[in-house]
Amino acid sequence: MTTKKAANVGKDCVACGNCVKYCPLDAIMIYRGLYAKVDKDICKSCQKCVKACPADVIEMRTEAIVV
Repeated sequence: MTTKKAANVGKDCVACGNCVKYCPLDAIMIYRGLYAKVDKDICKSCQKCVKACPADVIEMRTEAIVV
């Protein structure tokens, strides 16, 4: 099994947009103005979004990927 680390946004996201601003790969978007959503195929786990989040709701998770 192959695994990949990627950002995961928690349910308490306030949709401030800081993570979108600091993501160098444009892997994050604000969905319907309500919360941030990460494209896990693009995310390279640089953790810039984690450091930029004022609500402290973004974490890195290791997930299994299907090859």
